[in-house]
Parts: sequence; structure tokens; C-alpha cells
Amino acid sequence: MNAFSKTTRSDFKAPGEVGRVPAAPVALHRFAILAAAATLVLVFAGGLVTSTGSAMAVPSWPLDAGRLIPRAWGAGVLFEWGHRAIAGTVSIFTLVLALWVWMAEGRAWVKYTALAAFGLVTVQAVLGGITVLLDLPLGAAVAHAMVGQAFFCLMVAMAMFTSPRWETTAPVARTPGRAALTPLAAAATVIIYVQIVVGAVLRHMHAGLAIPDFPLAFGRLVPPMWSVPIAVNFAHRCGAVVVTAIVLWTVARTLRLYGAALALRRPALGLLVLLAVQIGLGAATVLSRRAVIPTTAHVAVGAAVLAACLVLALRACHLEGASRAAGASARTRAPAPRLDAVARHEVGA
Repeated sequence: MNAFSKTTRSDFKAPGEVGRVPAAPVALHRFAILAAAATLVLVFAGGLVTSTGSAMAVPSWPLDAGRLIPRAWGAGVLFEWGHRAIAGTVSIFTLVLALWVWMAEGRAWVKYTALAAFGLVTVQAVLGGITVLLDLPLGAAVAHAMVGQAFFCLMVAMAMFTSPRWETTAPVARTPGRAALTPLAAAATVIIYVQIVVGAVLRHMHAGLAIPDFPLAFGRLVPPMWSVPIAVNFAHRCGAVVVTAIVLWTVARTLRLYGAALALRRPALGLLVLLAVQIGLGAATVLSRRAVIPTTAHVAVGAAVLAACLVLALRACHLEGASRAAGASARTRAPAPRLDAVARHEVGA
């Protein structure tokens, strides 16, 4: 049989069943994880370019004055050219993943997700070129960061969807009358994404030290003076408070409703740890006067926080949806009480 033969839901074993998962889905899943990890490295490399001010170290695109390999090397050229090299590698990974999914997957929605990922990485490459060719306009630079984060989310989703355990994890039961986890986790994911966008505006406006102290603003809770950079900086700090509140709310609901479900407890606790690290890196960025390492790590860990919340939201949606479907199916199969009564009456007659 072809190694890329189609795999459907019936090919997977339900929990407790004996049997091995087919080799092709496992290999595809591992490659999707590799591609997602490479994308996180790309996010870090992009943050490094911004943190070191190396975005225009190679002022032409896609080549360096017609050369694939730069003639002159310096710290800035190394960061910028390295970012492009990693981006090219991720683009190739995404193309291979999309082709592999189209040959090996039976689920149409997974195929279209893979196709969307390849389309988005293409848009990201074009935006990167525009950013360089137009000498770093704010709109193009922020759009480049926004699309990059959205692309990373799609790659993380692909790593989840291609996992054999995505289809075999048992549905989770929710106590009747309690609010579902899915809407809250989805809202938290959107809020984190918006916070990252505000952070991108902050970075590309070079407003990271517009408020030079932390945790206060010029020694006060609210800045005593205002300008556009100060407003953006303060908005980012307020956004961090909102993100912290909704993440704590989401994690608390997860543990309260599904504390015994490893598939939901693990990303919830991971999200909590990553949030704590991200807050510490934000403080270190200001207190170190935007030192390269904490500033760049702040960008990468922010992406990891977004990914962890996305994983939690997608798993909650999948498992809660499966639980509702199972409940509806059980109700459909159950005989109606009135018909049972009629049947007993007829037997007695």
C-alpha cells in the first residue's frame, strides 16, 4: 500500500482498543510538529531583527544586491539574512506539509487548513519584501507581524489536527448548568492576539521605553503626560492586565470543569506558566532598557502564550462538541416513553 494512502477516522483506534496507529499519520504528525517548531524559531528570529535594529541591514529583496549570499557580513546582516533563510526553510516545510496532507488526509477541512497555511506564509513573505523595499513603513511592518502570528497559529493547529490522538481522545463530560469552556478560551485567544498586535505597534514605533519605569508609569498608575508613543505603551500595559485576568479565569474554569482531563489540564497549566514567564520578560525588557535577549524572548514567549491558549480552545471545542454529539445520539436512540407505554399495553392486551 502507498505510504501516503488516505487515512480516515475509521483507521484510528478508539481509546482502549488494541492496535497500532498507521505509520503515515504518525510521520505526518511529526513533520507538522517540526514545521510548527521551525515557525516559532522564525518568530524569534524576526524579533531578533527588530530588537537589534537590523531590518535594513540587507536593503534589497529577495536577494542582496543580486546575490543569494551577502558579500559583506556584519552582525546586522547576519540577523537579517538569517531571518530570511529561516523564513525560506519554513516556507518549504509548509509547502511539503500541504502536499503531504492533500495526499494522505481524508478530512477535507484539514486539507483546506493546510492550504490556508501555505497561502498565509506566501502573504507573509510578500509583506516582508514590501517592508524592506518601502523602508519599514509602520503599517507594513505591523501587518507582517500580525500575519506571522496568525500563520504560527495555523501551524500549531495543523500539528494538533494531524495527531492520531485528535480523533481518539474521549469526549469530556460537563456538569449540567455550568458554562462551557470553549467560548471563554476562544475569547482569551482573541484578546491575546490583539495584545500581540499592540505589542507589534509598540516595537515598530520604537516606543518600548516611552514609559521608562515599571510597574508604574513615571512613578504613577496613570502617566502624567501623553504622546502617541506613551499612549501605545500604556495601552500595551493595560492589555497585559486584561490578558492576565482572562487567562486566570480560563485556567480556573478549565481546572474546575475538567481537572481530571489531561488533554485540557496540560495546556491550561502550560498557559499559566508561560504567562508568568511573559510577565517577567516584559518587566525585564523595561528594566534592562530593552536588552536584546529579554526583548526578543518577550516576542517569542508571547507567541507561545497565544499558541497554548489556541490549543486549549481547539481541544475544548473538539471535546465538548463530541460530548454534546454523543449525548444527542444517545437521546435519539432512546425509545420515547409514550411509545414504551403503548407497547406494554399492546403486549398486555
